[in-house]
Amino acid sequence: MAITNTIEKSSAENDQKNLTQEVIDFKMVTFTLGGKDYGIDIMRVKEIAKFAQFTYVPNTAPYVRGVYNLRGDIISIIDLRLMFNLPAEQKAEDQPENGLILRLETNMLGVIVDSIDKVVGISSAQVQPPHPIFGDINIKFISGVAEYDGRLYIILDVDRIFSRDEEESPSTSEERAFAAPVSTASQAFHHQKSTGESDGGDKRRSADQITRDFIHEGLQAFSKFHVSPVNEHWFSGRLGEWQDLRKEQGRDAQFTDLEDSLEFLKPFYSHQTGAFWEDRYMEKIASALPEVESSIVHVWNPGCGDGHEAYSIAVMLRRRYPEKQIKIWAGDTDLLKISTAPNLVFPREKAPQSWDEYLTKGKNGFTLAPVIKDSILFEFSDMKNASALPKMDFIFCRDVLSFLRPDEQKRQIAIFEETMKPAGLLILGDNENLLEDGAWEPSDDFISMFRYR
Repeated sequence: MAITNTIEKSSAENDQKNLTQEVIDFKMVTFTLGGKDYGIDIMRVKEIAKFAQFTYVPNTAPYVRGVYNLRGDIISIIDLRLMFNLPAEQKAEDQPENGLILRLETNMLGVIVDSIDKVVGISSAQVQPPHPIFGDINIKFISGVAEYDGRLYIILDVDRIFSRDEEESPSTSEERAFAAPVSTASQAFHHQKSTGESDGGDKRRSADQITRDFIHEGLQAFSKFHVSPVNEHWFSGRLGEWQDLRKEQGRDAQFTDLEDSLEFLKPFYSHQTGAFWEDRYMEKIASALPEVESSIVHVWNPGCGDGHEAYSIAVMLRRRYPEKQIKIWAGDTDLLKISTAPNLVFPREKAPQSWDEYLTKGKNGFTLAPVIKDSILFEFSDMKNASALPKMDFIFCRDVLSFLRPDEQKRQIAIFEETMKPAGLLILGDNENLLEDGAWEPSDDFISMFRYR
């Protein structure tokens, strides 16, 4: 009996060992259609996309939404929900649709889905044959089904769905309903020119691009962080670090929740964010500031949070320009933070030891002395709607631009240009940058500081 139990235990352990050693040799991009989970082989996906402003094409099936200009390539856009008679949410004309760019032999095609989920990696041994139970879509357009993390994914065979060579005769009226779109959809895109992309390295780039797109969209969804030329260099470096880290942890690089997004962004934030600046950091910035001719130093500090940054700037400028009047406009859209900023109370150890002359001891802790407080105007405001501001000598906007959409970033930089004095300085976050466009030039080798020409 003991021998039998030992054999059974050994067999179970071997089964478990074999299970854990399964190789992940199949990845798919997952999405939803009509409330169900679907997947497409990642090697058939060029990129994730947001489709807007289609060009209507007459005399095509209802599910052919039109054509789309993808960076110079004209591709057809197929709505998979309409193609397979699935319910589809009606969106406003100016609201983009979620979709994928598919790579089919030498052609590309865009497909619209309800929502994009993530990239799922599994062993091909987990993929089971399709079954007629999945009646929403003709079984011949399904390459298999797979369970992952408690969810069942229907894997579509896009080559068969969009192949004009598919000539299998449907045997039921339902199959005929789904067979018709095949030839029509094929006609919608087979006229397109070949993209001329090679299979080898391009497929690898496609998989990497999909992961990059998911991380990008995860940052937008969870943290409202937008990858753009302002932070592209940092994002690319961090992405490589993140993928290596998650691989070591045996975890997928994609985000599953807000915690993942926050963890990814930890190295992004500037030195001393959310705290009073230490003397060494203030001296480093102050040494890069030029002389100011006027009697008043005008400063704008949008996104000041609870005031730590604005107070640090005030102390730094008081030391840098002792004979000048300092005037700082500090604003934030977080009502709770900006409301507490004017009367910020803190333990003595939270401020540098050299700040004694700028501190006042109160009943509940320390506050800033009037010489510092009186130089700052805190207000609840959105920097995108800035008005009635004087021309600025300096603008401190650390780690704020990256949380605006790319189009808003451009508009905000234009506002900075309108507000800045000639030769004024814009200080961005440690990991933010401005492309030289003629209006700005780097002013320091170590600080993200830019001079307005």
